[in-house]
Amino acid sequence: MELSLKPDFDNTKKRINAFWHCEIVDRPPVSIILPKENPSPLPEKEYKDHRERWLDIEFRAELLDRELENSIYFADGVPTVFPNMGPEIFSVWCGCPYQFGETTTWSEPCIIDWETDSQDIAFNPEHPLFKATVEFTRLLIERGKGKFIVGLTDFHPGGDHLAALRDPANLAMDLIENLDYVVQKLEESYKEYFHVYDIFYNMIREADMPITSWTPLFYEGRYYIPSNDFSCMISKEMFDEIFLPGIIEECRFYDRSIYHLDGPDALRHLDSILDIEELNAVQWICGAGNEGYAKWIDVYRKIQDKGKGIQLQITLEELPLVFETLKPEGVWFSSIYGIDDMDTAERVVKRIEAWK
Repeated sequence: MELSLKPDFDNTKKRINAFWHCEIVDRPPVSIILPKENPSPLPEKEYKDHRERWLDIEFRAELLDRELENSIYFADGVPTVFPNMGPEIFSVWCGCPYQFGETTTWSEPCIIDWETDSQDIAFNPEHPLFKATVEFTRLLIERGKGKFIVGLTDFHPGGDHLAALRDPANLAMDLIENLDYVVQKLEESYKEYFHVYDIFYNMIREADMPITSWTPLFYEGRYYIPSNDFSCMISKEMFDEIFLPGIIEECRFYDRSIYHLDGPDALRHLDSILDIEELNAVQWICGAGNEGYAKWIDVYRKIQDKGKGIQLQITLEELPLVFETLKPEGVWFSSIYGIDDMDTAERVVKRIEAWK
């Protein structure tokens, strides 16, 4: 595959494929994206409200195209984009009302009473926002051919999908009072999700692009980022009983996967996640106020000891400590904060090349 914005894409592809197996070719992958010195001006447009701006997918596709052209993709930085319609769009396609803000979106619960509402909640292929996401994907694919990779949107299936349908606080109570409804809807929703995933998967693969998403790893088969942010609200025992089977099913459905583990309250589930044989890697997000690689060395070591890959987001000053505490095999440097110019980027990559 050739990309005009990333002429050395084949080298990065080899490193990412090695990462999925916790191996290295010449060094771990290092994603560095720098702004061009003389960027082209970006198009501008005014809207009456946020919804109109979010749904102007023709203009958004043009804007994303221009933004990608204004960057330099050094080392293993790759020009990727995805049709972002907000983090709970799959739940909206299944019945949730949706609100559009300046920088994000949010859904409103649609299951007020399990007995009367749950049977009417299902994926609707005629939903206007589903059709908009399909069209947005198509527009990006047209613009991206030979230039950049188009990814899957942010689906958020499983437990987070149910939390959107029901509201997180209500879902927490449902695990005690309405467990049969929860289990049934969870099983139904995964069948719907796998069907939806394949719709977009087939669009992208038919365009001869690998699969990526909001986390810009990629693979030529099914790839995604399983997660369950709702799990911060429940015990390990309840997570293992109710939600872990669905996450395992997801990982078996994908060919490559990296689990999104979000926040210290989710760490109680790390052992369960690491026991998923089909899972390839973990994306640990410590959360605001908990930053600092040194605080989480034991977490990263535990992930490596279980043979899973690691996504690292660190500062330039933390790099020596990474060298001291981890093995290079199975590490992906997705962000190294403090790299602001090409000279620094080149020095950092050379340092990582020498890491054994």
